[in-house]
Amino acid sequence: MERPAVSGRPETRVRVSEDPIDPAELVSFVSHPRAGATALFLGTVREHAEGREGITHLEYEAYREIVEDKITEVVVEALDRWEVHRLVAVHRLGRLDVSEVSVGVAASTSHREEAFAAARHVIDELKARAPIWKKEHWPGGAEWVREDLRHRPSPSA
Repeated sequence: MERPAVSGRPETRVRVSEDPIDPAELVSFVSHPRAGATALFLGTVREHAEGREGITHLEYEAYREIVEDKITEVVVEALDRWEVHRLVAVHRLGRLDVSEVSVGVAASTSHREEAFAAARHVIDELKARAPIWKKEHWPGGAEWVREDLRHRPSPSA
């Protein structure tokens, strides 16, 4: 799935799929001649979680009918708050092994403060509001994790 650019706004891309995330592709997409800053955030699968060591892999599922619409809402909020030249937000689904990229956000702006702020807003709100579920697997077990409860943005964000 991929959501087209937001009409009448800076160029954006929202994608949720099983395809691997290429950080260079994200940076290339947000490249813009007026950009003096590009912020790139990559979320990767780690071998531990809250109180648990030995995570072997994660499994992501999404409510496909609305997930890209929810992420697009967050992207539009960032476009309304900061002078973004281009912005991309992608999330993987399916099985991901340790060290694989599960989510990527890149924003280009004229200045670094705006790039950092826009990218942070998108990743924080995506984690809190997008209907994507994560299952942690370890030797001998697995458990679904409530990402929305773990990733509420701070009031100052």
